[in-house]
Amino acid sequence: MPRRTGRYETTTTDGERVRAFVPDPLPPGAPPLELDGEQRELLAGAMSALSRLEVSGVLVPSIDWFLYGFVRKEAVLSSQIEGTRATLRDVLTFEATNKSDRREEVEDICNYVDALTYARREIRRPKGLPLSTRLLCQAHKRLMRGARGAEKQPGELRRSRNWIGGTRPGNAHYVPPPPDDVPQAMSELERWIHAADPLPPLIRAGLAHVQFETIHPFLDGNGRIGRLLIMLLVEHWGLLTSPLLYLSLAFKRQRDEYYARLTAVRREGDWEGWTSYFLTCVREAADEGVQTSQRLFALLNKDRQTLPRRRGTTIPAIRLLDQLPKQPIITLPRAMETLETTKPTASKAIEVLCAAGILREITGKQRDRVYAYREYINLLTEDTE
Repeated sequence: MPRRTGRYETTTTDGERVRAFVPDPLPPGAPPLELDGEQRELLAGAMSALSRLEVSGVLVPSIDWFLYGFVRKEAVLSSQIEGTRATLRDVLTFEATNKSDRREEVEDICNYVDALTYARREIRRPKGLPLSTRLLCQAHKRLMRGARGAEKQPGELRRSRNWIGGTRPGNAHYVPPPPDDVPQAMSELERWIHAADPLPPLIRAGLAHVQFETIHPFLDGNGRIGRLLIMLLVEHWGLLTSPLLYLSLAFKRQRDEYYARLTAVRREGDWEGWTSYFLTCVREAADEGVQTSQRLFALLNKDRQTLPRRRGTTIPAIRLLDQLPKQPIITLPRAMETLETTKPTASKAIEVLCAAGILREITGKQRDRVYAYREYINLLTEDTE
């Protein structure tokens, strides 16, 4: 028998009857969510994969090597689910040159990185904002920065109706709660996040994501903030110490099932189906994160070992190589700034790395040249283009 997960409020808009769904507070009830043998096995597999991912981050000489790329990869993938066409390569190029043919889309992705960075910093600061509606509003304000988000009430819970699918509320696929119900629904979600609950934290992170998406508290950007919430909860509950999990890749690959599982929760109370799907996605994403980190580390290790043996290698070239994972596309001015050195010294460092096949010039120009750590970028950008 289907589980009740909320109620419908029927109103009339422009002469059409509109049924808006108002979710019941978490946790799922009547009957409560209980894990069967298969789900416990999925949970164990997902937790084991997260542990391996955590170890992969700990073993590298600098976690910043991977954080730069992994956070941006998640930002790109989460934005691509919403229809953005910009790629990770576009973002890396924009950050190095401040130029892009898809500038607005790339800036949206950079806003996501800024929103996540801000939120992580706040929940780690002794006097920072806790994981809360207020924190998510501040993250949303950063996400919607710029011309494309100016009309979307950045940083504010919506004060008007929104809907998913269709051209109007009357023919929409899903109509979230009326705006008057949103503050209370978000307060209840926040209260549950900070309350004691016997469900495992990873499963709770998945439930919180569904609840947030069901409330749909903002006029725009709900999908990206909802996926950002998963990353914050995974870190908040100590499942990972860094945001190395780019879960949006699994959601993107199985986009139809992702939306179908959300719908099944709202219509049938199928939290079990969502939980199995979510745990499968977590394990897939964590395993891929481990594989990518291992391949990136192997490449960096190889280049760090072979570069000093090459004739003509300079100390600045070795120092620049160590910085490339945090700026795998670089220009001469950026190299001068990174090394805190002169133009001739930075130019020589780039020349050494090009001769070693580590950097390649990608513009074909004689002026304003741009260099890419091609092998590193190729590994990092798999599945984002």
